[in-house]
Amino acid sequence: MKNIFEIINKNLLWNGIARGDSEKLLKCVGARTAAYEKGEIIMMSGEPVSGIGLVLSGRVKIIKEDANGDVMLLTELAAPEIFGEAFACAGVKFSPVTVCASEDCEVLFMNYKKMTASCASACGFHSRLIENMLEVVAKKNLTLNQKIEILSKRNIREKLLAFFFAHGDGRRKFKIPYNREELAHYLCVDRSALSRELCKMRDEGIISFRKNEFELPPRPGVS
Repeated sequence: MKNIFEIINKNLLWNGIARGDSEKLLKCVGARTAAYEKGEIIMMSGEPVSGIGLVLSGRVKIIKEDANGDVMLLTELAAPEIFGEAFACAGVKFSPVTVCASEDCEVLFMNYKKMTASCASACGFHSRLIENMLEVVAKKNLTLNQKIEILSKRNIREKLLAFFFAHGDGRRKFKIPYNREELAHYLCVDRSALSRELCKMRDEGIISFRKNEFELPPRPGVS
């Protein structure tokens, strides 16, 4: 695995913090690392929220189950993305979601109270960390609003198109991080119905795909 400081410095949370200060900062926030195997639970719904996790390697997924046991995939994260920051900032005591390893992974955990409290040294880089945290939460809120807009669409086709245009970010060719089952969970639709609709859209020339690689046709007037 790459040096831990090479990874964390790619996250917005460390924006403007000199690499030489990173080691001091990790001690300041009580950082620790933990490794997980594919399928292993990292944080279970209902467990106390005590910190923020940063993915150092591999991938993790965040899921939510309803009272009927139906699973909704909220998102999937890879290095150097973080999770748990919104709950920690909001003072949520118990996690409303479950975080598990999509594949073998390693996670860096940081104590949220130590992150937001002024340290004895009153270090400037600690204050910068707090500022960055506010920006991270704001960006995550925009992402959540985007998902709400996707899920508000009337049918599977409209949800898929909204998802593809949002995920493609203006590109005609792109990859998505989900397999069919995970995509169905993300869009809150039946997997079989999702597969049928994808095939219909392909047959109609609306999209083309191979596994998780997709291509949208050019829009009228756009080369």
